Amino acid sequence: MLRDSTSVLLARYMKVIEARRIEPLLESFFAITVGLLAGSIFMAAFGYNPILGYFVLFNGGFGDLSKILESLAYAMPIIITGASFTISARSGVFNLGLEGQAYLGAIGAVYIAGTFHLPPVIHIAAATVFGMLLGALWSLPAAILKIWKGVSEIISTIMLNWIAYYLTIYIAIDLLADPETPHKTISALPSARYIRLTPRSTLTAGIFIALAFCVLIYFLLWHTAVGFELRLAGTNPDAALYAGVDPKKVTLISFILSGLGAGLAGTIQVIGRPPGWCLYTNLGNVLMVGYDGISVALMGRNHPIGCIVSAFFYGGLLNGSRLMESRVGIYSELARALIGIIIMIIAIPELMNIIKRRLK
Repeated sequence: MLRDSTSVLLARYMKVIEARRIEPLLESFFAITVGLLAGSIFMAAFGYNPILGYFVLFNGGFGDLSKILESLAYAMPIIITGASFTISARSGVFNLGLEGQAYLGAIGAVYIAGTFHLPPVIHIAAATVFGMLLGALWSLPAAILKIWKGVSEIISTIMLNWIAYYLTIYIAIDLLADPETPHKTISALPSARYIRLTPRSTLTAGIFIALAFCVLIYFLLWHTAVGFELRLAGTNPDAALYAGVDPKKVTLISFILSGLGAGLAGTIQVIGRPPGWCLYTNLGNVLMVGYDGISVALMGRNHPIGCIVSAFFYGGLLNGSRLMESRVGIYSELARALIGIIIMIIAIPELMNIIKRRLK
């Protein structure tokens, strides 16, 4: 009898676990369906054929191997910023400063990559580490303000993004501009460039760094004591305090780790993305890397592995949308708005989960 009762309880427990695993997948599938439907209505409202529009969009992003590789190139930096936001969100901190931290990472990487002469492997490593450190450094003011004075990180990080934007433009134009091509900074020296994997796309070995970063964050959050403290503080702050978890320590670690990731994303975008191997003086090649990463994290249910899948999907949309103006006549601004509608709706389930946890 005891064995039978134990078997029944175990079977019920396994069903509950299975339901919890399937439920997010069903929610995501439903959200994707609704997002695509909303996109169809959007295209139809402007007089475009939704079927043709979606064919061009998805064929341009995933139609063959070269397009898939290019979509991975687009996904490369936002995989990292998505995982970086996951760190902060899981710990109950909203680091919206990934954008500005990525700017500082990019300009720091350009400085090391374009002005120093070092052996190839050492040069890449030095530029990457310096970019990551600048990203982490730029995250510290928001962390200190929150710890010291209780300032909302949402407000402070958004303000720091604007400061980072103009500071980076100043450095790019006045200190690191290419004298022969003023619209960009000096280019990274060949010894500081990530290896291009194929001539058919702009994908470089930076993709392996991005994937490794996500795996590392997954291991940190779910297989270390520090990760457990971060997740506990984000899930139940009262229980974390009772267990002896220091909220100030959690805030500081969260900002530093996510800042390192944002700096890495900016670095990858300039020394790991041909053909320029530089930062444009209007910051065009790093704009939205941080904000897009937040969308990717929400789509991926704030899980580092989910960020890989959602970033690839997002990268495919960005890649495919380039053809919508020439093939369908949909202006690039409308194409970006279409992508925004789709992504916003897909991200709603996880956003609602975050709001529910904050209101508990």
